[in-house]
Amino acid sequence: MPARMSETFVLRTYPFRESDLIVSFFTRDLGKLRGAARRARRPKSPFGSGLERLSHVRMAYFQRETAELVNLSGCELIQSQFAMQSDYARSVALDYFTEVAEQLLPPHEPNEKFFRLLMAVLADLRGGGNVWRAVAYFTLWSVRLTGVLPELRVSDETAEIVGEMFGKPIAELAPREWTKSTAQDLRRGLVRTMEQHVERRFLTVPVLEAL
Repeated sequence: MPARMSETFVLRTYPFRESDLIVSFFTRDLGKLRGAARRARRPKSPFGSGLERLSHVRMAYFQRETAELVNLSGCELIQSQFAMQSDYARSVALDYFTEVAEQLLPPHEPNEKFFRLLMAVLADLRGGGNVWRAVAYFTLWSVRLTGVLPELRVSDETAEIVGEMFGKPIAELAPREWTKSTAQDLRRGLVRTMEQHVERRFLTVPVLEAL
């Protein structure tokens, strides 16, 4: 079977055997998949730095209908998030985006809008955007795009923010002082709903709340 090439965000990697990795990745055309990256941990890997968290890549892989894992053969890096690793708050936000995507997205179900959501919030952070604005925007749209958005019981100020977020791209939101308290009213209820939906607690949420 010929290799497929998909625009992809890398979500998680797990050690496998001596020099291989299991990779969870979110493709634009086929949704979330898992694959085996042979020799990915060797110095001259065909993947280079393309398997870092939330790397935006073109992934080449073989997919067989009866196999649980696809076979990854290489990737071409489109955009790395490496430059944000040195900023602690942005690094924690990246962990949060990754964990939400990993837990909420079902396997093999394309979600073009969620893919564009990841592109938008990552571009905003790379451009110096406020971390709390990106976290609140991503949280709100994640529960909407995955079908678990609850009835929101929030203050008038937060309701205004929600309406604005649903009506505008993240880069066009009205200027405001985006702080932890600004996002808290909205984020707490939505994160709790997501945790109930996946029947587990998000690992990065306590770290995020401690910022």
